Amino acid sequence: MKCIEISYRELSELPAIAKSILDFAGTHKVFAFYAPMGTGKTTLIKEICRQLGSSDNFSSPTYSIVNEYHIPGLSQRIYHIDLYRIKNLHEALDAGIEEYIESGSYCFIEWPELTEALLPVGTVKMVMKVQDNIRNVS
Repeated sequence: MKCIEISYRELSELPAIAKSILDFAGTHKVFAFYAPMGTGKTTLIKEICRQLGSSDNFSSPTYSIVNEYHIPGLSQRIYHIDLYRIKNLHEALDAGIEEYIESGSYCFIEWPELTEALLPVGTVKMVMKVQDNIRNVS
């Protein structure tokens, strides 16, 4: 897995951070976000989607498991996957996680721990922490 380290204090910094993350990822399109509740995973993913050109209404897919966003002018999709409520790998497979990961589209996965064995080589690992009101992404 590829890793990147970024720190930010203000939400106004997110557009530049999202761009840096995409530049770092290059052609890799699967991102795994490891972080406790409330660290800003969904907020960062929303900004990355905006940087990709999507203007869809973004929301956390905690209850739907997968939200699909569009990139204008492209046939590919963005999949925002939240596995918080998934209890085991079998449930993730039933939800179609393999199809999303293998689709060639961008996949942003929150709570990926149960599906690590399915993540492809080159997955961009994002570890997020908050300390003293500073968000650290590594």
